[in-house]
Amino acid sequence: MDPFLVRLFLDVARYGSFAAAARERDVEPSSVSRAIARLEAALGVQLLQRTTRAMTLTEAGTAFQARAAEVIAGFDRLAEEARSTAVAPSGLLRLTASLAFGQVQLIPRLPAFRAAYPRVRLDLMLSDSNLDLIEDRIDLAIRLGPARRNDLDSVQLFATRYRVVATPEIVATLGALPEPRRLKETAVVLLDLPDYRTRRLFRDSNGAVEAVSVRGDVTISSVLGVRAAALAGLGPALLADWMIAEDIARGALIDLFPNHDVTATSFDTAAWAITPKTKHTPRKTEAMLAFLRGSVAKSDPPANQG
Repeated sequence: MDPFLVRLFLDVARYGSFAAAARERDVEPSSVSRAIARLEAALGVQLLQRTTRAMTLTEAGTAFQARAAEVIAGFDRLAEEARSTAVAPSGLLRLTASLAFGQVQLIPRLPAFRAAYPRVRLDLMLSDSNLDLIEDRIDLAIRLGPARRNDLDSVQLFATRYRVVATPEIVATLGALPEPRRLKETAVVLLDLPDYRTRRLFRDSNGAVEAVSVRGDVTISSVLGVRAAALAGLGPALLADWMIAEDIARGALIDLFPNHDVTATSFDTAAWAITPKTKHTPRKTEAMLAFLRGSVAKSDPPANQG
């Protein structure tokens, strides 16, 4: 069986159409359709149900997709292991992260990575959805929690800390806020997630935890949006230190409660690197992991970030 046809089928199944898969590979949709027909003929089963309005996987197609993704991932690992004897890391590295982490932490640092590893090509998929590393053939994911599956490995890059921040103008209006409970007196910018909409947990230097209910007139579904709203002076906001380190350093935002740890869910938060479990980590992945540990893991804002 031609692995190219299998890869093409996985693209069609992933994107949901011949046209989208064709655009991904820069070929004509008709050539994709003919290739899938050859694969179905070779297998003796129909993999896709085609109508004028939609295309869906048949029962056989669904089963074939799951196993094919595993097989192709195995082929890719074998190929990478064969290439691992090369002196310099090379090949396509597929990396995923959240929109916020990618925009604030990763993209500004990519020029340094590219300068160090010019033979590594990057496919950066920024999404607030947890993409499937195996099904989507992703080499590395950066997530704010460890892997929960036995076919994935995870390593902590750095611990994160959340802060309640606001503009100097907001601070001047509110006055000093020495006690966390005073946060109830003002409308805050809310992130549209459970707990983030309703409460803040504060922990003092003695370990005592206080729950403070919060209210707000502005609720935003994106953490990048929450940061922008805080910078625009719409109110205090709860944000991770890696998002706002530069904003605090340049005085655009002020930490309202520097003597407290604060969260909406758990105080034990961190950024993790997630990879498919394999006996031999590809050199391109090792290169990126080493780079992240040495750069992003410092949790400092990149020097070239605007």
